[in-house]
Amino acid sequence: MTYLDYQATTPPAPEAVEAMRPWLADGFANPHSAHAPGRRAKAAVEAAREAVGDLLPPGGAVSFTSGATEALNWAIKGTRGPIVTLATEHAAVLDTVAALAGQGREVTIVPVGPDGLIDLNAARAAIRPGIGLVAAMLVNNEIGVIQPIAAIADLAHAAGATMLCDAVQGYGREIISDACDLVAISAHKIHGPKGVGALWIRDGVALDPLLHGGGQEAGGRSGTLSPMLCAGFGAAATLAKQRFGADRAHVAQLFRAAHRALGSAGWTLNGSLDERYPGNLNMRRPGLDVARLMSDLRDIAFSAGSACASGSGRPSHVLRALGLADGDARSSIRLGFGRYTSEEELMSAIERIDAAARAQQVAA
Repeated sequence: MTYLDYQATTPPAPEAVEAMRPWLADGFANPHSAHAPGRRAKAAVEAAREAVGDLLPPGGAVSFTSGATEALNWAIKGTRGPIVTLATEHAAVLDTVAALAGQGREVTIVPVGPDGLIDLNAARAAIRPGIGLVAAMLVNNEIGVIQPIAAIADLAHAAGATMLCDAVQGYGREIISDACDLVAISAHKIHGPKGVGALWIRDGVALDPLLHGGGQEAGGRSGTLSPMLCAGFGAAATLAKQRFGADRAHVAQLFRAAHRALGSAGWTLNGSLDERYPGNLNMRRPGLDVARLMSDLRDIAFSAGSACASGSGRPSHVLRALGLADGDARSSIRLGFGRYTSEEELMSAIERIDAAARAQQVAA
């Protein structure tokens, strides 16, 4: 199996797996208990918190959550006032603000251009005094486009608003702007375990709780933490920091080779070529039946877009926000690759993907 779906999840790092192993059986104690086993478990959690925080801006606190979806829900529902966000945000943001809009909270969705980048003039008009929260994704999960988070944050702060950054796809891969007030991240996107994420909260920013109970975490998040999952997250974060330059160089080389091959074969890139994370290659081919393509190539794991919306039958809201017609949106594939992808396996998969796509046209 050739795995090319890194935006959906990443293969676990061996170092993260080993870091979790001691806490799977003997290290079962509750990290919120005062006895010796509990204190050892808490020490593991705090070491992980420090490691996760090393990839985030200074001047804030890391609160562990069950994942990025909880972190984003907490950040959005924990603030007050009108909300401004982007048309290409993840469903964890768009569905949450839609639910709040249904309850009477004012929501403005700012469009993006054909390259997937925010229209800063439209953002400037929308982010007016009185706005409570501005939410924007650092690296788009479907097309890899990098938004100008610092510029958006400047607009937010000038209006007196709080800036939330969904950094799930960018954490450990891109520098996260110091201008953010809230940052949502997830372990399984950086070769850590599923089931744990975090919300970074800038000092002085107060949130209403999403979960009520013991208030164990900084910021007031309630719930018993898993030392195993936290340890895996911490190990993955440490490795991401150590390999930051090497990982970036590797995916950049993979992107150049893959984009060149598909581009010369008649495929078109979705989203900006320059302002993007190179581990994401989203391309379209006119008339392509993506479902058939995936069925023909079952030993290659790739996707037609967000894993969270797979099977819905709807064209990607991200690609439609770029102005693509439904047909073009449905004729697009997303290839995600990273640390553990070799150039040889990527190029072999691309050759087979292109051949299968061409065979469709011949059959038609």
